[in-house]
Amino acid sequence: MSEEHREGQRTDEPETATESEERATEGIGRRDFLRTTGLGAGGLAMAGSLGGILAACEAGRGPGILRRGPEIAVVGGGAFGVWTALALQEAGARVTLVDLYGPGNSRSTSGDETRGVRTSYAGRPVWTAWADRAIDRWLAFDEEFAPEMGDPVYYTTGDLILRDTWDGMLANVAEEWDGAGVGYERLDGDEVRRRWPQIHAPEMEYALHEPKAGVVRARAACRRVAQIFEKRGGELRYARAEPGAAEGGELTDLRLDDGSSMGADLFVFALGPWFPKAFPEIMGERMRITTMGHVYYWGTPPGDSRFSVPNLPSWNVPGVTGWPSLPPDHRGFRLRTGGRSADDPDTSVRWIPEQYHEQPLGILQQYFPDLAEQPLVETRACHYESSSTRDWIIDRHPEFSNVWFAGGGSAEGFKFGPVLGEFIAGRVLDRDPHPELTERFRLDEVDEGSE
Repeated sequence: MSEEHREGQRTDEPETATESEERATEGIGRRDFLRTTGLGAGGLAMAGSLGGILAACEAGRGPGILRRGPEIAVVGGGAFGVWTALALQEAGARVTLVDLYGPGNSRSTSGDETRGVRTSYAGRPVWTAWADRAIDRWLAFDEEFAPEMGDPVYYTTGDLILRDTWDGMLANVAEEWDGAGVGYERLDGDEVRRRWPQIHAPEMEYALHEPKAGVVRARAACRRVAQIFEKRGGELRYARAEPGAAEGGELTDLRLDDGSSMGADLFVFALGPWFPKAFPEIMGERMRITTMGHVYYWGTPPGDSRFSVPNLPSWNVPGVTGWPSLPPDHRGFRLRTGGRSADDPDTSVRWIPEQYHEQPLGILQQYFPDLAEQPLVETRACHYESSSTRDWIIDRHPEFSNVWFAGGGSAEGFKFGPVLGEFIAGRVLDRDPHPELTERFRLDEVDEGSE
């Protein structure tokens, strides 16, 4: 049986909040925090595009407008970079996007075939609320562009968290959802088995189901955002870029690997796992590239649609996530496990050696036995970069006032792209939509004893 939940009654901050959340919410109730920052069930205060905010400024309802858009270079064509470039462009800036390998390439953290979008972040009200808003933005993005540019990039699958006991993870996620007003269902084992008999989990008697969650065609999405950016007049350059000349506390240009230079008024570096390489003194201890996630795609039985969208939700059992095969690519039934130690993102091998295949096969045999005899059709390995604060870094370079860093996806950043791009653009253009969150996304004072 199921129990539906919509709007919670709690207004206090949960004890499970991270230290950064506690700083952000200190002195105010949880619901008041979500309301004042625009992060409640109603969505971000910046509900439309950043261009809408600047239009309001032009109409006399804001602090002023950019009469002539600045020239901005965005370095890095992953999820953070492409969405930031597009949002800056919509705000009137003249933007050049620079990436050595191109948006959606196989080396990037955003270059896998699929990425899940869910809101189950216990103790992280900002992440929960922004992910909920990001889902709306993914759907709106497809509504606007899929008819012209091809198949959707976002597919609503729902997300199912399965456990054998009502543990702390389930309780904390449910509490977070109640506080944010996220719709969900609490299911028992019988209801799970009735709805999705293809899942073999007789010992799993507790589940949370988030109907609104979904999966994005990740590589296709990055490329589509970049294509829209180019169609609207943005320039995409394929090059390795590093800081060039500086004057008066500002960077004046980038050095490109072909020996040329490129000037701009403002610079945004969205480098993902390349941050410690590009800025070792600043990011070497603040951005850690510790592991590579292992992703496997299993073929589904010919003529059997039980393991494809829309017949199965994305799912989560302890330590493992996965989701059904997604059209139109049909890469296969996706399963993610822990990975191996990370190497240089420019040279690391992205296929997964056979020695690591035993664990995911065991997961299939346990939970999806009808897939255990199917072929493994693809593997992916991607770098996980995690900041020292375990949150996003959206802050100025400590020496150059016109240089910004945007990163720290921590294996979760992709889903927030449509929302983070606008937030980053607002900060870069001094139109910060959430100044009360400035401190939580700063470069922190690195604690040498931290893990």
